[in-house]
Amino acid sequence: MVTEPVRILVVGGGYVGMYTALHLQRKLKPELKRGAVEIVVISPDPYMTYQPFLPEAAAGSISPRHVVVPLRRVLDKCRVIVGEVRSVDHAKRTASFTTLATVEEGAGPLDITYDELVLAPGSISRTLPVPGLADYGIGFKTVEEAIGLRNHVIEQMDIASSTRDPAVRDAALTFVFVGGGYAGVEALGELEDMARYAARYYHNVKAEDMKWILVEASGRILPEVGAEMGKYTVSQLRKRNIDVRLETRLDSCEDRVAVLDDGARFPTRTVVWTAGVKPHPLLAATDLPLTDRGRLKCTAELAVDGAPHAWGAGDAAAVPDVTADEPGKECAPNAQHAVRQAKVLGDNIAASVRKQPLKEYAHKYVGSVASLGLHKGVAHVYGRKLKGYPAWFMHRVYHLSRVPTLNRKSRVLAEWILSGLFKREIVSLGSLEHPRAEFELAAGGERPKESR
Repeated sequence: MVTEPVRILVVGGGYVGMYTALHLQRKLKPELKRGAVEIVVISPDPYMTYQPFLPEAAAGSISPRHVVVPLRRVLDKCRVIVGEVRSVDHAKRTASFTTLATVEEGAGPLDITYDELVLAPGSISRTLPVPGLADYGIGFKTVEEAIGLRNHVIEQMDIASSTRDPAVRDAALTFVFVGGGYAGVEALGELEDMARYAARYYHNVKAEDMKWILVEASGRILPEVGAEMGKYTVSQLRKRNIDVRLETRLDSCEDRVAVLDDGARFPTRTVVWTAGVKPHPLLAATDLPLTDRGRLKCTAELAVDGAPHAWGAGDAAAVPDVTADEPGKECAPNAQHAVRQAKVLGDNIAASVRKQPLKEYAHKYVGSVASLGLHKGVAHVYGRKLKGYPAWFMHRVYHLSRVPTLNRKSRVLAEWILSGLFKREIVSLGSLEHPRAEFELAAGGERPKESR
C-alpha cells in the first residue's frame, strides 16, 4: 500500500517563508529523499527580497538583483509555485490559489491540500485615506519600488535642470518622506546622499537647491535605536538641511502639493510613503484565530493557537515574547525576529512530523542598527550606543552576515569594494518601467504619460 507523503505548505516567500522552507529541506532530508514528505512553497514572487538592503539599492550602492534571492535555486528540494494564495480553509486543510497561468487560461483559483500549514504572507503598506496619496504616493517596500524611486529622483533633477519654469523646478527638487521608522529614515538618508553627490554633475543644480522633508506623526524617529540615538539622528539630518517635522501629519497631496497639518504647503512631485505596515489581507480570508490587530494568534512554539498543524511567524504572527519582563508582550515584527523564528519554526514542524516534542521561541532583542547614508549611521546594540562611521560599518557587517547564501554575500561585498574604489553611478534607467514605449511609438502609438 502506497502512502501519500506529508505535504507541508508554506505560504509566502519572504524571510519566514524562505528560511523556514530552507531549514525544513535540511532538517527533513531523509524524509524528502524517500518521498515521505513534500514541501510546497507558494509565493507571488520567485525571489525573496532582503529588505534592509533596499535603501542601498535605491542609492546605487548595491545592484538590485543582488538584494533578492531566487527561491528555486535556494529551495532546490521544494516545489516552488509562483502564485498567490487567496483563501485558506484550515478545517478542510485546503488552500485556494491563483497563478499567472490561471489568469491566462481564464480559469478560477486552484485548490491544494496540505497536512502542515506555514502561513507567512508578510505585511503590506499601511495607508491612510489621505487625498491624493493613491495618485501620487510612492511606496518603499519592494525592490521594484526602490529602483523606481531612484530613477524618479534622478529624473526630477533632470527636469529641474532643463525647465525654465521656477515653480516646476521647485516642485521637482522637493522630496517629502512620510514615516520616521527604518524604511523612511534610511531611504531618505541614502537618497539625499546620492542626490547631493549627483548634483556636482549638473551645471545648474546644487545640493542646497533641494528640499528634503521628513514627516513623522510621533515625537521621535527610529524608536528601535532608543531615544538618545533618535535625537542624535534628528540633529544629524537637520545638519544636512533636511527638514525633520515631528508630531506632524500629511493632510493631503492632491495636485502635487503636500499639505501638512501644521499649515505648511510644499509643491512637490515626490511623496514617499513609509508610514508603517499592516497584516496581509490573506489572514482575514482564513478560518484561523486572529488578534485585534489582524495578526495570527500564535503560541511560544510558533503554532497557531487552537489550530493544530497551522504555524506562523514574522509580520503575520503575534508571538509571545517569553524573554520580556512584562507579561503579554509580543515579539516585534522585524527581520531580527523573523529569521530566528524561522529556524525554530522549521525545527518544530520537523518535530511535529516526527512526533517529537516542540520547543519555545526565545530571543532577547539585542538592539538595532540604521544607515543614514554613506559612512553615516546609528546603532544601539547590547546596550552600547554607536554613531557615525562605526555604526555605519556595524550596519554593513551585520546585514552582510544576515543576507542568505554565500553567492549573495560575495556579490554584495564585491560591489561595496568596487563602489569604494570608483565613483557612484548616477544613471537613471526610468525607461525600464516602460520597456515597450519606444517600439510602441515607432509603431504609431503614443508615448506613455508620466505617472508621477
